[in-house]
Formats: sequence, structure tokens, C-alpha cells
Amino acid sequence: MADNGNGANNEALPQLNVLAQYTKDLSFENPNSPQSLGPQEQAPAINIQVNVNAKQLAEGEFEVELVLEGSALAKETVLFKFELNYAGVFRLRNIPEAELHAVIMIECPRLLFPFARQIVADNVRNGGFPPLFIDPIDFVALYRQRIAQMQTANATPA
Repeated sequence: MADNGNGANNEALPQLNVLAQYTKDLSFENPNSPQSLGPQEQAPAINIQVNVNAKQLAEGEFEVELVLEGSALAKETVLFKFELNYAGVFRLRNIPEAELHAVIMIECPRLLFPFARQIVADNVRNGGFPPLFIDPIDFVALYRQRIAQMQTANATPA
């Protein structure tokens, strides 16, 4: 058994390991170019949607997908649209069953987000626009919102 120096057994400590990270799907559209690349009278309206999906691959291993979709509109004109499905495979050990779902849906996407954010910024820049740096995402609030939606859906009679 491994000892971490203070007498605690490392094998019994909770562990979250990233086994792989990858782009599953990436789309960038610049439908009104080259007209959309010119100076704009006002800042475009940016719309971003975030979703997190997860599935178990094996005992203690999960694939977590961070899906980012967004668009920029100037008046009624679409400047650009993007969709990114960025995923990772995570190994979780010694995490209490009651906390497992929250770790998968909060901590795993939190680890993926900086990489997904950079991919979006680079693709928007490569599309001819200033890079779009997405603000940090509160995955705890997103998780709570999703749980509340599921509870409401389950409480609604069919």
C-alpha cells in the first residue's frame, strides 16, 4: 500500500484521472462572408448554449461530453455559428456513490472547459473574426438547473 507521508493510504483517497481528451465534432459556419467580415456598426449579439452529457464506458470509467453551441448576429444577419462537442474519458476511483454523478457532471466538464474554450476562440479567429473567449461557466449552477428540470419533468403527469 502506498503512503502519502501522513499515514493515509493513497489507494483509498478519491481519484479523478483524465485518460483522454478529444474533439468529437466541430463545425464553424461563416454563411455571409465576405460581407460579414467588414466593420460592424455595433457589437454583435452573442448567443452560447452549453450542455454536458456522460456515459459509463467501463467500471469506474466515463466519457463526458462538453457541447458548446453559439452564434453571433449583427441586426438580423448571422456573422458566424459554431458547434463543438469536446469530450474526455475519465477514471474515477473511491468516490462515494452519492457524489459520483455530481463529480462526473461538474468536475469533469470543468477540466475540459479551458481546452474547449481555446478551440472555439481559435476557430472564430480562423473564420476571420476576433477570437471569442467564452466566459467561465458555473458548472455547479448548470448541474443544479439540470437536476431541477429532471425533477420537474418527473413530477409532471403524463
